[in-house]
Amino acid sequence: MLATGRYPQWRSRYLRYIDTRPNGEALRKCILRGPYKPTTVLVQEVDATDNSLAISEHTTVETPMNISPENKAHFQAEKESIHLILTGIGDEIYSTVDACQTA
Repeated sequence: MLATGRYPQWRSRYLRYIDTRPNGEALRKCILRGPYKPTTVLVQEVDATDNSLAISEHTTVETPMNISPENKAHFQAEKESIHLILTGIGDEIYSTVDACQTA
């Protein structure tokens, strides 16, 4: 089975390749830190106007509509990073990992 820390040459080559991609920083962040986990955002109080009601201060979970550009890039890099990892490993290794119940 694959063991963490046993493939430094492959890791180094792979991370150098990631740096050549247009969204390399987001891919690197996704691969090394894991997928983006939405956080809660504090929505400030908005006073009432002639056209709308007042909105009290509250918290809400981040969505793709209200997420910062940096976090959105990290969020969107997950699918591409998975694809790059799966295409970068050989069929034999993929089959071994795929057959593992805890992988």
